Amino acid sequence: MAPSSVVRVYSTATSPSPSEVSVKKVGTHNGSFHCDEALGCFMIRLVDKFSGADIVRSRDPKILAELDAVLDVGGVYDPEHDRYDHHQKGFEEVFGHGFNTKLSSAGLVYKHFGKEIIAKELNVDQDHPDVLRLFLAVYKSFMEAIDAVDNGINRYDTDQPPRYVNNTHLSARVGRLNLDWIDPDQSQEKENEAFQRAMALAGKEFLESVQFHARSWLPARSIVMQCLEERFKTDPSGEIMILNKFCPWKLHLFELEQEMKIEPLIKYVIYQDERGKQWRVQAVAVAPDRFENRKPLPEKWRGLRDEELSKAAEIPGCVFVHMSGFIGGNQSYDGALCMARTALTL
Repeated sequence: MAPSSVVRVYSTATSPSPSEVSVKKVGTHNGSFHCDEALGCFMIRLVDKFSGADIVRSRDPKILAELDAVLDVGGVYDPEHDRYDHHQKGFEEVFGHGFNTKLSSAGLVYKHFGKEIIAKELNVDQDHPDVLRLFLAVYKSFMEAIDAVDNGINRYDTDQPPRYVNNTHLSARVGRLNLDWIDPDQSQEKENEAFQRAMALAGKEFLESVQFHARSWLPARSIVMQCLEERFKTDPSGEIMILNKFCPWKLHLFELEQEMKIEPLIKYVIYQDERGKQWRVQAVAVAPDRFENRKPLPEKWRGLRDEELSKAAEIPGCVFVHMSGFIGGNQSYDGALCMARTALTL
């Protein structure tokens, strides 16, 4: 998926020739730019209504009033007239679906046009169930951070200063594309060229996120769901899941446990290590961003290897158990399953 044509960004002084009158025009402000309007301008050009649109950068209300869409300037949020600003007093629009972060101009564009963009990437109708799944997943993993940074929302509720500076995120990298104060050429043309680079950078990473979720995340989710549904075939406890085809499973597991109302929760996931052809038993963490596990492998196994571990566990074929108890290995599937079943009882 890509914009339908090379984007043209021009200043208020540029007038289209008569042959260009029919080209749609999307407005945003001139001056210093941020990630949200750069990404918003990129995304809106992906939809049929604004495919190939020019970008007009201005703060002149008279000019903005004549444009087909306006992002991040103008003080109006009115999707019926394609006005997507978020700076005005009283604006509290959020994405919904359980997300409560106030939207930026990029979030507004995504809220109203994201499903169309994703449906095109999947080559399906917008009412296909996978479109909604990806629509929500891309917002959670990519878009929400853009909204939060632009609106000055901290990741954590704390008064403590951060332990380190992070200037490597997308919003920071887009910000660095603004003209430096020491650049000798501070013209509108140079500023517009910099904005084009910002659109390209933000847009490239947005499309990479959409494509990752379509090609990797969604198939992995289906695998984990099937494995969860078959968990009682693995063990009567329902607390051991066999991953019959290795894929990124951790985030899917937490989300699907909630969606499917899994009870009891999964304690161990068993999968084959394709590199060594051995089997792994991995303890499930208490939360996606935590190191603590719901039920670590037994303490008396930790740090042991091979024959010493097999004797301590009374299970043949053991390879290792990590010192923290978060993962272990066995030469065979039956051995790994026996390790998980035994660990549940200890």
